[in-house]
Amino acid sequence: MARPRIVIVGAGFAGFTAARTIARLSRGGAEIVVVNPTDYFLYLPLLPEVAAGILEPRRVTVSLQATLPGVRQILGEADGFDLDNRTITYRDPEGRPGSLGYHRLVIAAGSVNKLLPVPGVTEYAHGFRGIPEALYLRDHITRQIELAVNAPTERERRARCTFVVVGAGYTGTEVAAQGVLFTEALVARRPELQGHVRWLLLDTADRLLPSLDRRLSDAADEVLRERGVELLLGTSVKEATEDGVHLSTGDFVPTCSLIWCVGVRPDPVVEGLGLPLKNGRLVVDEFLNVPGHPDVYAVGDAAAVPDLTRPGEFTGMTAQHATRQGAAVAKNIAASYGHGRRRPYKHHDLGFVVDLGGLDSAANPLGVPVKGLPAKVVTRGYHLLSMPGNRVRVAADWLLDAVLPRQGVQLGLVPGRAVPLDSAAPETP
Repeated sequence: MARPRIVIVGAGFAGFTAARTIARLSRGGAEIVVVNPTDYFLYLPLLPEVAAGILEPRRVTVSLQATLPGVRQILGEADGFDLDNRTITYRDPEGRPGSLGYHRLVIAAGSVNKLLPVPGVTEYAHGFRGIPEALYLRDHITRQIELAVNAPTERERRARCTFVVVGAGYTGTEVAAQGVLFTEALVARRPELQGHVRWLLLDTADRLLPSLDRRLSDAADEVLRERGVELLLGTSVKEATEDGVHLSTGDFVPTCSLIWCVGVRPDPVVEGLGLPLKNGRLVVDEFLNVPGHPDVYAVGDAAAVPDLTRPGEFTGMTAQHATRQGAAVAKNIAASYGHGRRRPYKHHDLGFVVDLGGLDSAANPLGVPVKGLPAKVVTRGYHLLSMPGNRVRVAADWLLDAVLPRQGVQLGLVPGRAVPLDSAAPETP
C-alpha cells in the first residue's frame, strides 16, 4: 500500500514545525513534501541583527535538508490549488512549472509586506522581510554614512545621515533600536558627521509596539528616546520622493533612507483558492481544518484561526502562534489516520521579547515585565531555545560583537533594484 502524501506549502515557523512534527509522528509511514521558495527556514526575529552587522546572514537561516531528515523538499513557489483533484501547482526558481498531488494539504504560505497606497512608496522605500532586504539595508546604511563624509552640501549630508523607519511594531522598533547603534559605530571615527545622524520612527498608533503589553511599549519608548531616536506617533507618510518624505503633520524630512516596516498581510496566494477569507486570511475551524475540505488545513499568518481564549477574535500573526499551530496541525493530521485524537487549537501567550540592541531589551515572560540587562538575558535565551539550529554560531557572533568593533564595510551584494517593495494590492489605510 502506498504511503499517504502530506504536502506542506511554506517552511516558515508554521510549515517548518508542522513538517518536523509530522515526520516524528509518522516514523516513515507517510511521504512528507515541503514546497518552499528557499532551502532554509528563516528565523525572522533576529533579522534586525543581520541588518545591524551583529550576525552574519547564514546564522539566521537553518537548512531544511539538515533539520528535516526524511522530508522531501521542492524548491518552488506555489501558485495554484485544485482542491477537487487534490493537486497544487508551483514554479521553481528558474520559472519552470510543476504539479503535485496530495492526500493531506497544509497551507502555511505565511505573509508578505503590507503596502499602503502612499504615493512614491514603491519607488523609494524598501521593506524588511528577508535576507536580501537585511543585506541591502546593512550596505545601504553604511554607504549613506560613507557618502555623507564627502557630500558637496550640508543639506545632502544631513539627508544621507537621516533614516526614517515607518511602522513602530515589533520589526520597526527593533530596526530603529539596532540601526541607531550601528550608525553610532560607523560615525565614531568620522568627527565631521558627529551630530548629523538622525533616526525617526513613526506610526499612526499612539505608542510603540501597539499590539503588545503597555509595559513593553513604555520600556522600548524610554530606551529609544535616550538614544536620540525621534518618535513621531500619530503620524504617517503622506508622500515619498527622491529627496525625502512628506509627513501627515505637514513637515518634510530630507532623507535617502525610507525603511518600510508597517506590518504584514497574508500571502496573496490564498486568494486564488476561492474560499472564505477574513482580512485576507483563509478561514479555518478550531481544528485548523478548512470547512468543507477535510483534507485541507491552514496555519500561521495565512490562516484566520479562531482564538478560543478570546471568543469572536482570531489568533495574532505571530511566530509564537505559528509555531504552536504547526505542531497542533501535525497532531490533527496524525489523528485523521487513526493515531491519537484531534484537538482544537487553544493557546495562551507565554509573553514576548523585544531586543533593543546593546544591553537593552524588554520582555514579559509569563506576564512578568522585565527590562534592561535581565530582559536581555531572557531575550537571548529565548531566541537560542527557539532556534532549530545554529545556536553555537549565533552565540559566538554575539560574543564577538561584545568584544570587537563592528565591521563597517559594504559588500554590494544586493542592489536596491533586487529588493523592490511589493506593489501588488495595496491596502486602504
